[in-house]
Amino acid sequence: MYAIVEIAGSQVKVSKDQKVMVPLLRSDVGATVKFDKVLLKSDEAETTVGSPYLTGSFVEAKVLKHAKDDKVTVFKKKKRKGYKVLRGHRQNYTQVEIVKVA
Repeated sequence: MYAIVEIAGSQVKVSKDQKVMVPLLRSDVGATVKFDKVLLKSDEAETTVGSPYLTGSFVEAKVLKHAKDDKVTVFKKKKRKGYKVLRGHRQNYTQVEIVKVA
């Protein structure tokens, strides 16, 4: 059984006991979070698609840790003008483990 759920603005395909990196959630480590914006749910017998969301369906997950992604370097330069800018960015993520798909 798997589901496609919207978590913090991004769509993620999840199944039970899967560890997923999602955009930063404001929850403590060890807390249980519930996502109720389920777009699609599928098992061996049938597939159910919401319009836009399924009512009564949810996904429970446990917050494992908060982490940062690899650094992305942004470099700007204009030739013959002496203009150079070097910036870096590291996106914050939360790792969650899917406990229940219902």
